[in-house]
Amino acid sequence: MEFDPVLWGLHLFLLLVAPPFFLGVIAKTKGWFVGRNGPPLLQLYYDLFKLFRKGAVYSKTTSSIFRMAPAAIFILLIFAGLFLPIGGAALLYFRGDIILFAYLLGFTRFLLILAAMDTGSSFEGMGASREVTFGALSELAFFLLLVVLVVTTGALSLNGIFQWESLHSTFKPVFLLLFFSFFLILLTENSRIPIDDPATHLELTMIHEVMILDTSGPDLGFILYGASIKLFLFMTFAVSLLWPQTGGWSWFSLGFFLLKILGVAVAIGVVESSNARLRLIKIPQLLIANFVVTIFALLVAIFGRAL
Repeated sequence: MEFDPVLWGLHLFLLLVAPPFFLGVIAKTKGWFVGRNGPPLLQLYYDLFKLFRKGAVYSKTTSSIFRMAPAAIFILLIFAGLFLPIGGAALLYFRGDIILFAYLLGFTRFLLILAAMDTGSSFEGMGASREVTFGALSELAFFLLLVVLVVTTGALSLNGIFQWESLHSTFKPVFLLLFFSFFLILLTENSRIPIDDPATHLELTMIHEVMILDTSGPDLGFILYGASIKLFLFMTFAVSLLWPQTGGWSWFSLGFFLLKILGVAVAIGVVESSNARLRLIKIPQLLIANFVVTIFALLVAIFGRAL
């Protein structure tokens, strides 16, 4: 594709600046449900600024893996975001980039698990074990969801899948099923309620938070910043299942895109406020049920093209 400085600047601005704001929207929504003001919308920006000004503390048991993993995770998430249409067309795309996008996200999980195990902490190893277990189950549905998208649209690129020209109807039954399935994947991959509670401080029940107990300073900043970008990518993917991008960009399409992401952020806050965290033994059952939903979506895509 031709280099468009406006598109590149807009895409990178949204990818780098907007994600922490939507975590603030989720926190505000949860605060409103319990009758509180909640933290400021820009709280994560303040936290990141403070963390990047601090120094990092490293355990003697850690190696270079622990020190390199946070920055590597952040860079990989930024790279993955270049393949996803954000406010217009994707910056990078080719046939088969849908697989690269999935593996980039999987590699960030792998690095986070390695860093957690590198500390030698039994608590962080326990969190890494849970992350592997639940991640393996959610990835089954995620990869099958990608297959359904390829079968439905006939495209092998995220830029081709999430365009109006490739779809006949926005609210096709198959896309409604995929949205439902992917929303649960979003909650799982980003350690949100009912899968995990990002606000808990009980090591025995945490998944993601227990994996970063030994991370501090700029490293913790990269982890938190990367987590907000990952959530932003998943929210963009989710809204694109029902309201794909138009291909080009305009101020109207940009505003509509941000409004869609805002709606998903509020929905996440509502789900977290109206549900309790599941018992660990129930989470695999829920993820397997979600995989079954994705199988049904594949059957609808194959045999229900007339719908």
